[in-house]
Amino acid sequence: MAGQSNHELSLFSAEELEFIAEDEIVDIVPNLKMGPLNFISGDFGPFTPQIVTQVPLWLAIALKKRGKCSIHPPQWMSVEKLSQVLETERDSQEMSDQLPFHYVEISRLLFDHARDNIPNLYMVRSLIEDIRNVRFHKVETDLEGFNGRTIAVKIKNLSAMEVNIVRPFIGKALQAFYKHDSPELIPDPERVSDRRPQVVNNAPRRQLRR
Repeated sequence: MAGQSNHELSLFSAEELEFIAEDEIVDIVPNLKMGPLNFISGDFGPFTPQIVTQVPLWLAIALKKRGKCSIHPPQWMSVEKLSQVLETERDSQEMSDQLPFHYVEISRLLFDHARDNIPNLYMVRSLIEDIRNVRFHKVETDLEGFNGRTIAVKIKNLSAMEVNIVRPFIGKALQAFYKHDSPELIPDPERVSDRRPQVVNNAPRRQLRR
């Protein structure tokens, strides 16, 4: 895997994962005075100049694009914190739980839309990339013992991006093992699809950001 996403195996695209991550709450410093904004997901505001306010990342990006706020990077996006995380990842085969589930997507969105609000931008970007590579190496090591006798795989503290890549790979590998050893245990996808209940969700949805 070498830390790279395989689009044929991934459940979601990078853009879809970013879309999900945009619901994470971040701190902004508005430069305008405005009343609360009411959305299906909740009410945010009121907004007062130079007073820190919490909003979803998608709203923070929208305001930032219009020059209406600056975005405070999360505390874990500091050089000091990321250096500690990298050291922890290198010192243990266990996956660290010190970063949020969507750390890759959040950092990428902030790199794209709030570069001027991130102290030590290039060092932060480099540390996050190093952390990603170390974590993927540990995942690959964990999967080295994968064989036909494996019935389940448990890897704690994976991030969204890592789950997105690893889960379908493991599923396909297990299915290949079972098909080889006990083909009668493999469910027929068409028959499973016929039995699956259809769920209709008529709730309004936020469109993917272009």
